[in-house]
Amino acid sequence: MKIGIRRRVAAVLFVAFFLVCNASAQAPAVHKPAPHPVPATLEGSWAGSLQAGDALLHLVLHISKEPDGSFKATIDSLDQGVYGIPVDSLAQDDSNLTFKVSSVGASYAGTISADHRTVDGGWTQSSISLGLVFHREAANAGARKPSDAIATAEGVWQGAIAANGLRLRLQLHVTHDDKKQLLAALDSPDQGVSGLPAVKVSQKENSFHFEIPVVKGSYTGTLNPAKTVMTGSWTQSGVEQKLEFRRSDQLLPLLRPQDPVKPYPYKEEEVTFSNDQAHVSLSGTLTLPQGPGPFPVAILLSGSGPHDRDETVEGHRSFLVLADHLTRKGIAVLRFDKRGIGKSTGSYDSATIQDFAADAQSAVAYLKTRKDMDPKRIGLIGHSEGGLIAPIVASHSTDIAWVVLLAAPALKGEDILLLQSELIMKVAGIGEEQISRTLDFNKQTYALARQEKDPAVFESKLSDLVQSTGMGALVPPATLQAQVRTMASPWFRDILDYDPLPALRKTLCPLLALNGQKDLQVPPKENLYKIKKTLEDAGNKDVQASELPGLNHLFQHAPTGSPAEYGGIEETMAPEALAAVSDWVLKHASP
Repeated sequence: MKIGIRRRVAAVLFVAFFLVCNASAQAPAVHKPAPHPVPATLEGSWAGSLQAGDALLHLVLHISKEPDGSFKATIDSLDQGVYGIPVDSLAQDDSNLTFKVSSVGASYAGTISADHRTVDGGWTQSSISLGLVFHREAANAGARKPSDAIATAEGVWQGAIAANGLRLRLQLHVTHDDKKQLLAALDSPDQGVSGLPAVKVSQKENSFHFEIPVVKGSYTGTLNPAKTVMTGSWTQSGVEQKLEFRRSDQLLPLLRPQDPVKPYPYKEEEVTFSNDQAHVSLSGTLTLPQGPGPFPVAILLSGSGPHDRDETVEGHRSFLVLADHLTRKGIAVLRFDKRGIGKSTGSYDSATIQDFAADAQSAVAYLKTRKDMDPKRIGLIGHSEGGLIAPIVASHSTDIAWVVLLAAPALKGEDILLLQSELIMKVAGIGEEQISRTLDFNKQTYALARQEKDPAVFESKLSDLVQSTGMGALVPPATLQAQVRTMASPWFRDILDYDPLPALRKTLCPLLALNGQKDLQVPPKENLYKIKKTLEDAGNKDVQASELPGLNHLFQHAPTGSPAEYGGIEETMAPEALAAVSDWVLKHASP
């Protein structure tokens, strides 16, 4: 369940090196139209500014082309410190460009200029339409010193620092004010931080220095003769580490060493199946071991949020890695985009957990039609919210041979949301008084979500509650808007009171439940063993529950388990977690 990742209300997280907060300080970056020549293609980066009330949000749209000719895109919101937001359904029809950003309920439609320099259009979100013009950015525009610079260090720089199992990418912006004083700001995109303000910014010959008071850190480096590399040291809390910056406006690539590389030693097939009752077409990927079959098959069910078939989170594609591992072991795997996401049709925003369960049942029905699948060896693997969906399907079907629950909740929705909020704030060093105040505020918002069904009225009442409780200083407008959209959804009202235990009691097939010992979103103490006891009390004779040491909610080795660490960890899924799943599945999927 990923609500805790997005809900950073009143949470100030100090993790590894930087203060993660809700402040939306603007990094000093300026985006200008690209000079001639301009390619007649959408590929590249496009920058635009969105005036939302009193806030000015700087957006950067990144478009690339896939081998099959389709477009793939992400969008960054620089002021909010949010990078790589997936863009759905991007399409070009002559001079018209359209796309959706389903995770924030937004869409865009614009007209591409004849010279391919600009896209002039409108951004629509929460029934509000705002003008938004995108300008093409020159390739690697930040890789040179600005023309009006007063110091050679001015520009945009990229670096990364590694410690405690994390690799955190950094983006440094250096500029000057109207008094010719140097200014700097630091971003940590893997922690969702943008624009940490620097002080004592100075350059003397080739030596450059700045300090970040909010995290008690400082940097001193030396520019090379070409002024393209800065080599130096970052010091924080008395600990010094080497840190090299390179001049570039492109973030360093994420390192995801577990992502499989083609060609695969198995077959991969794009598939589509239907939930006829809901008039939804679901698109996914089926991976099949070599040979004629029929194969045992696992259906992967992702956690809460608008997930694609790979359950992409912070650049990690957990289901891609898990599917690759299982298929190499001889298990076929089906993973699919949630309804309304990726290539699947339907409305994600209006769906409830029961709707997602119906989609999963449609996946089971589809696999039973294939001669290369063994209908008596179909299993479900559900992660987080997917661990709620799997028992719903298994409890209503005789077609499920086995179930694996990864970080599955056993508590009711509101209880798990409050618990994860408390644990995440504690590991971030938030004081007990602030934690108590935040939890009380959360309870009031949940009660309001239950009571008020009209989204507009709900937003008004929630805004009043934010101000009356003094939480306004901790909840930026953009964060509040995102919360309103989530909490006003049918899914949220459904999940608040959802009790997983009735479905678990009716799940009589073999079941494996795994949790990471450092999981702060679905902690094992309150969930894992409750699942095991519920199943055994109901008469299930084949139940195994295991707590995996040192692993977080995504089953990564983690320093603390905080969601703020997910993006900085290179590991996508711990080998022992992959082995625990495949070993158990192979045992229970034997003919």
